Order: sequence, then structure tokens, then C-alpha cells
Amino acid sequence: MKIRKNDNVIILKGKDRGKSGKVLEVFPKLDKVLVEGKNVAKKRIGSRKTGRKGQVVEVSVPIHVSNVSLIDSKTKKPTRVSFKIEKDKKVRVSKKSGDVI
Repeated sequence: MKIRKNDNVIILKGKDRGKSGKVLEVFPKLDKVLVEGKNVAKKRIGSRKTGRKGQVVEVSVPIHVSNVSLIDSKTKKPTRVSFKIEKDKKVRVSKKSGDVI
């Protein structure tokens, strides 16, 4: 997976299209990422103890990796990612600017 935790991404599709945020968590087996404060859904939580009321909570829902793109730190635009080997180490490289991420 080319997107990792703490990367800045922009959402390409869905109700939050055009918005950007930081990746909080990556789910490689599901091919999904959790973006901070984006793709929010309302979830109902029932009462835990008798006498207390249930409530509705807003929760961030994971987004498929194909619907987000990494933001290039130099141009501040969406970019694709490639891999390159430098000094026996595999690094990520921005396709737009050619800089190491």
C-alpha cells in the first residue's frame, strides 16, 4: 500500500470530495484508510446502564484507498506514488515533483 499513517491526502470521490486531511490509520487487508474528521457517519449507541439515555455519535468511517490521493508537499496537489531504491533502501517518490516522500 502506497499510503501510510500520518500522510496528508485529498479525497477524490464521495461526499467529502476535494477535502484533505491526515491519515489516522491504515487497513491494508481491507485496502482502506481512516482520514481525520472526514467521511463521518452517525452511529447510535444504546444505553449502557438502566436509567441512562442512548445517544447518537459521529464516527469517522474508513475510505477505500482508490478514492484518496497523496498530496505532494512541494506542489500541494494530488500526486501518484512510485518506489525507488536509494542506498539499499526502498523509498517512496512523488510522481509530480520527483521528491522523496
